[in-house]
Amino acid sequence: MPRKPIYDDLAVIRQRSQNPQSGNTSSSSPTLTERLAGQIRQARLFVHGYAATTESRFNSIMSSLLTQERSFTQTIASLAPPPESHEHIMPGALYVLVAAMSASIATRNRNILLRATVPFGVGLGAAWLLLPVTMRNVGDLAWKYEEKVPVLAENHMRIRGATTEGWKQIKIRGEQARSWSSERVRTAREAVEEWVKKGR
Repeated sequence: MPRKPIYDDLAVIRQRSQNPQSGNTSSSSPTLTERLAGQIRQARLFVHGYAATTESRFNSIMSSLLTQERSFTQTIASLAPPPESHEHIMPGALYVLVAAMSASIATRNRNILLRATVPFGVGLGAAWLLLPVTMRNVGDLAWKYEEKVPVLAENHMRIRGATTEGWKQIKIRGEQARSWSSERVRTAREAVEEWVKKGR
């Protein structure tokens, strides 16, 4: 009697048991070996299906992680200044750090509000002064994220408008003070020259 393969199809085994051949007339149910082979086959198919599902989930998680990594690296690369701007990140970043640390040292014996805000403000001002292109790129990126929250964007625009208006007023007042002081200096100089001409 030839040996049957252990992984015969269960349907074929059942069909053989329901349609007995000439040599197989002893019983109508599958043998113990055939039932064991069917159970092993079902277990292998279950494990294979579970492994395939796990693999597909793992692949989708990895592809989403790689997409996020690519997005992150592209975002960081977009913050760097273009080569034609001649702006170097490393010395500028060190200067910004030194400015913030010096402000921290200058305010170390002051109250907690000054110790928290002055180094941040000085560092931010130094960054805008020393790394203008990079800070503009960072500002554009921050604005892109702020647009997703309308309340934050509106407050930002309100603060920015007030700051711009304040800066304009400071410039106007500075020009007025400069013209007033130059007028006073000119008047004083003319008075001194007149005084010298009279020989006193």
